[in-house]
Amino acid sequence: MQSVTRSLPAPHQRHAAADGLLRHGEDEPKWLVRAAKPVHYEVRMVDNLLDPSRYDLARAGTTERTDNRRFIVLDARLEPLYGAPLRTYLEAHQLHPHLCVLPVEEGSKTMDSVSHVVQELDRFGIARRHDPIIAIGGGVLLDIVGFAASLYRRSTPYVRIPTTLIGLVDAGVGVKTGVNFGSHKNRLGTYFAPALALLDKTFLATLDERHVRNGLAEILKIALIKDVRLFELLETHGTDLVESRMQSQPAEGDAGQEVLERAIHGMLEELQPNLWESDLQRLVDYGHTFSPTIEMQALPDLLHGEAVNIDMALTSVIARRRGLLTSEEQQRIGRVMRQLQLPQYHPVCDVESLAAALEDTIRHRDGLQHLPLPTGIGTACFVNDVTVSEISQAVAVLAAGGLDAE
Repeated sequence: MQSVTRSLPAPHQRHAAADGLLRHGEDEPKWLVRAAKPVHYEVRMVDNLLDPSRYDLARAGTTERTDNRRFIVLDARLEPLYGAPLRTYLEAHQLHPHLCVLPVEEGSKTMDSVSHVVQELDRFGIARRHDPIIAIGGGVLLDIVGFAASLYRRSTPYVRIPTTLIGLVDAGVGVKTGVNFGSHKNRLGTYFAPALALLDKTFLATLDERHVRNGLAEILKIALIKDVRLFELLETHGTDLVESRMQSQPAEGDAGQEVLERAIHGMLEELQPNLWESDLQRLVDYGHTFSPTIEMQALPDLLHGEAVNIDMALTSVIARRRGLLTSEEQQRIGRVMRQLQLPQYHPVCDVESLAAALEDTIRHRDGLQHLPLPTGIGTACFVNDVTVSEISQAVAVLAAGGLDAE
């Protein structure tokens, strides 16, 4: 057998090694490794996803090597509503599912739930790159399953199918996953893009009104920071959108579809250039400075969007007192919040807790507040000097009746 001798490249060649790998030094060598992984995922709006004539779900996340097995995590609240239609769909496409029905609420957004999904994955025996994990449910379930997928065998592709409004416009379209830890919201998590997100607004037809309003709070966030037209749509059609569950109604024309499209596009427009949050000045953090603490302290009293709305009300008062909002703009914001029946205050909003929440956010944002404030309706700026006194004054306004009562 012929022997093969391999040697290091000559010193003058070592700086021209393979792309992204550079060696320096002789006696004490060091290597510089540069690598980039492209991220591409599709967010697709569809209607009637469980109609057997549609192939979107059957083909979601598949490759040329995918067989007819599917691992599906279904929100337990959806089993009575969609369990039978889902099984009918899968049977029509000759698919053999392993259905993991997961009870989820904010209190169960923990590593225990992640471990349960992992145990089911092991039982199923998933192929690492060719058997997609399919998550069907609200934002909590999508976060749990996305986190499990990012950890399982150091990443396994997954598909997001949000069934709540907040899932369609927020949790379902980005790349963040996570679970709560102790008293902290989303303290553990990863950035892990889905292979595909399928957004079907017909799921909203069975959503209760409170959860529609909950999602509209996140849509209002996008409206206040960057889209005055979106704000005007909420101002004009807000009540109808809640009552119709965002389904097309003659009275509102295409308002529901336009609201969804503008909210989703606006969210993606902000996320795409900064998926890993290397820049901590993020407009989509509006409403998310105080709300993580408010939400966790108020559990189970407040939903995520309701806590976000309280945060937005608080910071709108601060913006008004700084001259960034006019009195008329503050009144308009307050009226829309009231029209959508979103809370502007909760008893957990004491000044001491909110000051501590701001300090925790400063640590999360690497030593600065990076706090977005509206500058009129549809634009925003960042500040780093909000004081406890300003927080105290804003709490007093909200406790006394809200933005449109001042």
